[in-house]
Amino acid sequence: MHTTDLIRSSDFAFELDGQPVSFEQIFPGFHAADRVGIVVRDSGGSIGASGLLAASIAKFYDFYREHLGNGPDKLRIYPDYYVFHVGIRHLDHYWMDIWPPHKEVVVGDEPELVLEAINDRGITRLLVQDAVPYQAAALYEPIPEESIDPECALFLQETISSAEKRILTSLAYSPSGRTRDGDIRVRSTQAAENLVAASIRGTENLSTECKERLLASRLAMAEDRRITETYRRIALGGALCMLANSIRTGVVTRGYMAKM
Repeated sequence: MHTTDLIRSSDFAFELDGQPVSFEQIFPGFHAADRVGIVVRDSGGSIGASGLLAASIAKFYDFYREHLGNGPDKLRIYPDYYVFHVGIRHLDHYWMDIWPPHKEVVVGDEPELVLEAINDRGITRLLVQDAVPYQAAALYEPIPEESIDPECALFLQETISSAEKRILTSLAYSPSGRTRDGDIRVRSTQAAENLVAASIRGTENLSTECKERLLASRLAMAEDRRITETYRRIALGGALCMLANSIRTGVVTRGYMAKM
């Protein structure tokens, strides 16, 4: 539990539409059973959301802080927060208390598969990497192969319905830390930034050049000597249109269609 003695949610500062707010105004009704999920599509992309991730983890520990520890009469626990790596693993997050490693989920580059993985982990607060949204459609019944629109991402309606019933907050973030039309600002802490830097340096599948670029880009997010990220509130429907790099209808989804 790297963060428990280093950061608290009160260490972070939040703004909404230019006004100071609390963490709970970013994630209304946040509670200990909430599950945060971050969808990552580029190498190191999640660093653009690492401040809010750290604040969320600190908030989780605030619910249990007096009971935490490694002794037999103490609570050793990690939040059920997940990073969804689209295509390949893009960064290691164990320094930021995404642990055990099964919470780093590598998922196929197909919108339906990404949303299935999100649903399977019971995510209630969803962060997606900002992008030009693709078109999306829900499948209610089978359609002929020749009728599949290659420019449209297909989801099973039941997959969408599951997400709609459960996900309470959807935000867009940018790997650069500066989301277009951002209406939320999160100011991080030096202790949290040390863990972000450790995550970048400790990721084995990143080249030295990539690590240096990511560390430099993180420093470029500083405002008044504090690393600052921006986010944009979006509807869940908008988030579904930014889950993957590819909008292909793959083997798994086609298999579903064949059984409908």
